[in-house]
Amino acid sequence: MSFSHPRRSRSIAPVRSGLFLPPFDELADPGIVARLSAEAEEAGWHGVFVWDHVRWREPVVDVADAWITLTAIATSTERIRLGPMVTPLARRRPVKVARETATLDRLSQGRLTLGVGLGSDRFGNEYSMTGEELDDRRRARMLDESLEILVAAWSGEPVRHRGEHYTVDGMRFLPRPVQRPGVPVWVAGYYGNAKPLRRAARHQGFFPVNLEHPNQLAEIVADLTELRREIGRDVAEPYDVVAALPPGTDPAPYAVAGATWWMVEFPWEAVSVDQARGVIRDGPAAPPSPTRKVSPRT
Repeated sequence: MSFSHPRRSRSIAPVRSGLFLPPFDELADPGIVARLSAEAEEAGWHGVFVWDHVRWREPVVDVADAWITLTAIATSTERIRLGPMVTPLARRRPVKVARETATLDRLSQGRLTLGVGLGSDRFGNEYSMTGEELDDRRRARMLDESLEILVAAWSGEPVRHRGEHYTVDGMRFLPRPVQRPGVPVWVAGYYGNAKPLRRAARHQGFFPVNLEHPNQLAEIVADLTELRREIGRDVAEPYDVVAALPPGTDPAPYAVAGATWWMVEFPWEAVSVDQARGVIRDGPAAPPSPTRKVSPRT
């Protein structure tokens, strides 16, 4: 997707650094991830985020529940942000997620970010094995409906929703999250897919899951700015765009392109405590120079 916007020079906001951990095998122990998160906080990292799956393909055997792991992180840290990256809302009951998000946000004193997306069956067959919805378009409608319910639930007012998939008849969800008007939502999607971008424009952030070059991120940032302007959002308000990059990748070009978060994306095949601890000890990246620019790909 591209709206063909001209590139403009811009000041570079500080970029926050996070860990993006699959809670698999050695990291399938919530206590271990909690200790790593405390070490990350001490080392100056700004966030720890975990994958949300019920199964993954071989050679992965052990898989931890993302929400129990996040609870462990919340109780072992004081400052870092945390959240699932990402929760496929179509396989969750939105009223249960409303309760979970409000409770976890209060437990963490306002540090939760909710990552959402369609999810996919191709990496672990977790949908087909459990009888979940396989049609992408139907899951997209379920996702949008769930988001409507969550935003309404976080307001503390009675939720009245009668949709294609869900019904909530005048129920209130109290107590509210600490964050107001609610928990920030980051929508995930593939680069070049227009629908996730349009969905993301209505919320607080976008998580592109297949970035290959910082120019792609610059295009995403421009498109999101235009989409947000079209729907009447104040484009001067804070908005997050995430660059999830393999260990050792220089995040500076992505920061120049407009990323507000840089996350180290650990490989799922052989994720280990030692690898995570090594990245944590290396510390978050230094901020890029504001004079550096991304050149158009030729």
